[in-house]
Amino acid sequence: MGWAGWGAGPAGAGSAGGPSRAFLAVALLLAVAVTAALAADRSPGALLSGAAAVYFGLRVAGRLGPRGRR
Repeated sequence: MGWAGWGAGPAGAGSAGGPSRAFLAVALLLAVAVTAALAADRSPGALLSGAAAVYFGLRVAGRLGPRGRR
């Protein structure tokens, strides 16, 4: 039997309701820190980490994901 991957079946990754708001806030802070460090080096990776920061910001604010669908 092959590996079904993340989120397969009723006990999958999303079965508990997704990440907590505190976890998303920490991820947002880390993404902002990485974006600042990469931008200081003028690295093109700053665009990707900046997009991640925007994503986590939207998730924390409840504008994206399950909390935003209510």
